[in-house]
Amino acid sequence: MERLRATALLILPLIFGAAILVSGQSNDSVHTQDQSVKAGPTGKSPDDQEQAATLDPHAPRITKQTRLEIIRDFETQIVYSRAAFPMGTKGLRLKNGAITPSGVELQQALALWGPAVKPGDPAHISFVQIKDDHIRFEINGGPVHRKKWYEHVTIAGANGRGVGSPDTPQANPHGSFVDLYFDKYVPELSAQQVRDLLFPVLDFKAKNKEQAYLDTVPPKVKEAILAHNVLVGMNPEMVIHAKGRPPRKVREKDGETEYEEWIYGEPPQDVDFVRIASEEVVRVETMKVDGQKILRTEREVVLERPDRDQEAKKEEQERPANAPSLRRPGEDSENAPKPSNGQSPLPPPTGPPISSPSPGGSGPGRF
Repeated sequence: MERLRATALLILPLIFGAAILVSGQSNDSVHTQDQSVKAGPTGKSPDDQEQAATLDPHAPRITKQTRLEIIRDFETQIVYSRAAFPMGTKGLRLKNGAITPSGVELQQALALWGPAVKPGDPAHISFVQIKDDHIRFEINGGPVHRKKWYEHVTIAGANGRGVGSPDTPQANPHGSFVDLYFDKYVPELSAQQVRDLLFPVLDFKAKNKEQAYLDTVPPKVKEAILAHNVLVGMNPEMVIHAKGRPPRKVREKDGETEYEEWIYGEPPQDVDFVRIASEEVVRVETMKVDGQKILRTEREVVLERPDRDQEAKKEEQERPANAPSLRRPGEDSENAPKPSNGQSPLPPPTGPPISSPSPGGSGPGRF
């Protein structure tokens, strides 16, 4: 018995130690598994994934294998636009989150060439080209028509005439592009980092056009669109997203101001009259079923209008200091002479006086 008791005393600590070790390992594995579940497939938490666009400033140049992976990943993708792309060879430039052109310059390009895609529209990445310091993503066919391989094939017949695709002018392409620029060179980066860098202009997470568009408008406008309400200060595109295309339009003129009245609804339902002037909602009138009229004319949302801001700056611009003036040097504008007849006096002659020749004397034409 004493021998069995001694043996049990020796074995029990070993059993308890092994149990504690196994328990610690299981807890560590469970804790690690919880961390991996929270972090997601990329090994980072959702908050860290939003900051994935931060690049290592000491990263080496992009490798050939990564080039092929990015081209294969992004070409032929269907995404949603978060910005307006001007049609043609201008395109957009994106560097460090800043988009150029922007403001008045972008509005002028859109007015001159037309938009290839608008915010919220689906966009097709048709071509990807990686250059030394930037990556070009062509949208909807790009600004230049690219021939297919079979369009370059020409077969010569027996009489010497070529049979194939003639070099006829192609239709004007309606695409655009965005150039993603880096500081020195295109570094080694992942496809997810490229998506995060392109987020100011392209949305890879939106599931539909409506969701992509709502992410580009102010929160107050987004809330109104989801509630199908129109705010004074909206643009026509916002009204369409909120109420749909108007069943009826009336074009009128108030003095020198032309406007359109968009009419939604018919009696015996509520009828909304949305007045749009200069691409902006200036008045919303609602006729209720019970005869009550609700009128709103005060601005409820302020949108960025680069063209209007530019005109306001021009109006506020002061007169240049070197503007031409008839005042003498040092003369104040308040002390300037004001003729009673309203005619400005002629400036005094600056050259020496010319004396008329005396009769009988020598002068021009006399010898």
